[in-house]
Amino acid sequence: MSDVVFHPPVEELVLTKVLAALAEPARLAIVRAIARTGETGVSCTQIQQDAGIEIGKSTMSHHQRVLRESGVTRTRIEGSRRMLTLRRTDLDRRFPGLLDAVLADSDTVVGAAAV
Repeated sequence: MSDVVFHPPVEELVLTKVLAALAEPARLAIVRAIARTGETGVSCTQIQQDAGIEIGKSTMSHHQRVLRESGVTRTRIEGSRRMLTLRRTDLDRRFPGLLDAVLADSDTVVGAAAV
């Protein structure tokens, strides 16, 4: 396992990539779970439990990669554990209010069409 992970610079965060990452229900649940735990970082196993999702390791790894590469999360490696935090400051600087809007309504159904 490599100790180096890619995080796009804040200037390179793209709104469509961030929104696409957040549009998947499991990833949105992961982001909301991280937000509830605070900005100290939380392990992947704990995130799955907090998010209430039951997915395989490879699927969880995929979701982590999408969130990280879109700029939504930051991954810090501590031994064999990966600790995740939200890039709240970066996202707020680049897209003011976006993260607060996404986190504000946990009852919103992702992908539901407005009538």
